[in-house]
Amino acid sequence: MKVVWQLETATAKQVVEGLAGDAAWKPKTIHTLLSRLVQKGVLATERPAREYLFRPLVSEEECRRGASRSFMTRVFDGKIAPFLACFLADQKLSRKEIEEIRSILNKKSI
Repeated sequence: MKVVWQLETATAKQVVEGLAGDAAWKPKTIHTLLSRLVQKGVLATERPAREYLFRPLVSEEECRRGASRSFMTRVFDGKIAPFLACFLADQKLSRKEIEEIRSILNKKSI
């Protein structure tokens, strides 16, 4: 998805090339994944020429929110406090990051 979001529309070949340094996936695996994302309604596809073009139907932010909600529901029974406590337990945060988190939480409490 990151490759398609970055390019806005991409062929399967472009996705394979975009993942070449990041993942050790075979092209056939990537093609299968693209097909599944189309079936799930996350990607649209069209064939204006010889190759299919893939276009995202959800934004990166929508995807992050959905994945976060799903993870929190599955692992933490939908409770945010234990999720945050677990996530932050082993993190080293700068003062700036702590202030950013405080600011986010303060905005949520208003």
